[in-house]
Amino acid sequence: MRKFIIVVTLLMASSAAFAQDQPAAGPCDGALFRQFDFWVGDWDVFDQEGQQVGTNSIAIEEKGCLLVERWTDRQGNTGQSYNFVDHTTGKWRQVWVNPGVVIDYAGGLDENGAMDLQGTLAVINTEPQKYRGTWSLQEDGTVHQHLRQFDTEKGEWAAGFTGVYKKKTQTDD
Repeated sequence: MRKFIIVVTLLMASSAAFAQDQPAAGPCDGALFRQFDFWVGDWDVFDQEGQQVGTNSIAIEEKGCLLVERWTDRQGNTGQSYNFVDHTTGKWRQVWVNPGVVIDYAGGLDENGAMDLQGTLAVINTEPQKYRGTWSLQEDGTVHQHLRQFDTEKGEWAAGFTGVYKKKTQTDD
């Protein structure tokens, strides 16, 4: 009986020690919060003609509750976005800001697994326009980004910027 008590005590002590080594679940650990993780990383971004148009860094911050984007184009112009699950709607939301422009859109994964966000593009001193962004992970590990503005005269989404994100390698600076 004494051996049994010692074994049970050791098992309970090791289970308690193991549990203390495991991090507590955070508020943003669920699958919904990981849907946009395919965009996380350091990227070189190319246009449809294969010309590099900029670099982009997307990082997970705030214990998994926020993706922060930091963009720099070839001319040194910058922009940033906050990407997060809006707890009031349960949808992904991105707020992009660069000098003179704010894009605010929301959505989620479409039937093909692409992140599809819709909202508004507001440029200083102009009327806000309907805007849409779609990000899709490709089989080769690249991410394709399609940005479109709504053409009110035609009643359809007009083609805009299409970018191909390629992960930077360790030798890239």
